[in-house]
Amino acid sequence: MQISTLLAVAALLTGGGLAAGALIPTTAEDFRLPGTREGEANPVPFQESVNCAMCHADYDLAVSPYDTWQGSLMGLAAQDPLFWAQLATARQDLANVGPFCVRCHIPAATITGQLDATEPGQLDYLAGDGVACHVCHAMVDPIYKPGISPLRDERVLEALMSDPPSEYGNAMFVLDPEGYRRGARGTTQPPHVMLDSPFHRSGDFCGSCHDVGNVGVERQADGTYEYNVLDAPTDAPMRDLFPLERTYTEWKLSEFANGGVDMGGRFGGDGASVVQTCQDCHMPRAAGRMAKLGTDRPDIARHEFAGASAWVLRIIMRYAQYTGEDRVNPRAVRAGIRNAEEMLAKAVSLQLFVQNGELVTRVVNESGHKLPTGHIEGRRVWVNVRFYDENDALVAERGAYDPLRAELWADDTTVYEMHVGLSASAAAATGLPAGTTSHMALANSIVKDNRIPPRGFVQAAFERAGAPVVGADYADGQHWHDTHFVPPTDARRAKVAVYYQTVSRDYVEALREGNHTDHWGETLFRLWVATDKCPPILMAADEILLP
Repeated sequence: MQISTLLAVAALLTGGGLAAGALIPTTAEDFRLPGTREGEANPVPFQESVNCAMCHADYDLAVSPYDTWQGSLMGLAAQDPLFWAQLATARQDLANVGPFCVRCHIPAATITGQLDATEPGQLDYLAGDGVACHVCHAMVDPIYKPGISPLRDERVLEALMSDPPSEYGNAMFVLDPEGYRRGARGTTQPPHVMLDSPFHRSGDFCGSCHDVGNVGVERQADGTYEYNVLDAPTDAPMRDLFPLERTYTEWKLSEFANGGVDMGGRFGGDGASVVQTCQDCHMPRAAGRMAKLGTDRPDIARHEFAGASAWVLRIIMRYAQYTGEDRVNPRAVRAGIRNAEEMLAKAVSLQLFVQNGELVTRVVNESGHKLPTGHIEGRRVWVNVRFYDENDALVAERGAYDPLRAELWADDTTVYEMHVGLSASAAAATGLPAGTTSHMALANSIVKDNRIPPRGFVQAAFERAGAPVVGADYADGQHWHDTHFVPPTDARRAKVAVYYQTVSRDYVEALREGNHTDHWGETLFRLWVATDKCPPILMAADEILLP
């Protein structure tokens, strides 16, 4: 079936028409959290991002905020087929989970009342912007800091329908209900006021969405995780919720967040040396202007938000070719892909040496969080080694990848990844088999998490914060991992590569085969095939002569 045919039948499949009901009958109360609630912010003052382009675009495509944001996964979060396919599976597993997921990926839906959307076509233009300009710039630090936070923030927090959030994460964001903008530069000239907000310069701002814990699964006294009772909101802190993403926590406990690290210009943009916050790396500085008529500055923040999203941006662009979605700008997306590939190349360094006759590959995590980090499903990094004899003939390979079948031979190398599972109690509650699972929303055990920690790693602190290492040993302070390979007797040279992949074949097929609600599993699969099955991206490579 072609993607165009899928689009023709999408309306028949969307909206739960084929669903037999979610596996677990969770209610809206199970997902109720502090922060701005649906209908609490006045939609009238909030501007669509295209309005920002009038002043913040088209004067320097590599620097201007709108042009760089437009090609980022932040700007295209609502158009992401991978997200919609994952959301469909989560909705099949947990009733009423949609708004919990959508708040991060499409925060403006909180304003527009579209948190139950199942298609990008159901969103109005503001919500369809994904992580929209005005939404980010209207965010209020939920933890008021006298003398630091804008004075208006105190009034906003006092007027909330709920108590203000006491920590960062799980989309517990607070929006100024009248859309007053905040930013890192302080008050500006008309056409709009910009309140000075230290929050927007801090990693805490990013933590609002880049720490995610399952509110229905809590850590017990013995360290295991169990399902909560239904129809009741959790009062557990983030650290005790089952970890689905801990990027903010990983950074918060790293050396980067605690004084900064001199990376010698690897991250941070023009003239940067010491990097400390999320923004330092993901919004690198450059000389330029924030607006067409703005002041020239040596250190404006580029709104690139580059991560590891190169392939996701590709499928967004491919899907837009079929839907005709005009907000997907191919030029901007291609720039976003390049930025993501460059970020991946900066995230690791590779060291090779021979020890006791064995080849040792050392993968060094240069990032401020685990490698890889973020959404736990599908992502992986691995080491590939090719051994050559004296005639330069290939004699053996470890960590081989077949691009035609999209299959990795993982048994003879190290694959850095996180796998989650179902305990015996969770299996009994769901009727699914115990052990490793692709049902992330139902998972209550960590089967594997050997991802490489960042500088400043302390095992006990990471465990307390719900970001443990499982299935590997890292000493405190260790931000690298060594793999030992025994070379063939006739090997004289080895070529080593480190690869990253956003989704594995198994994961894409699980989303396809498990979807009985709508078209997104099949659509994602077809997009995966059409984009070379998510080819691995080279992060680092080197070679070494063998004795």
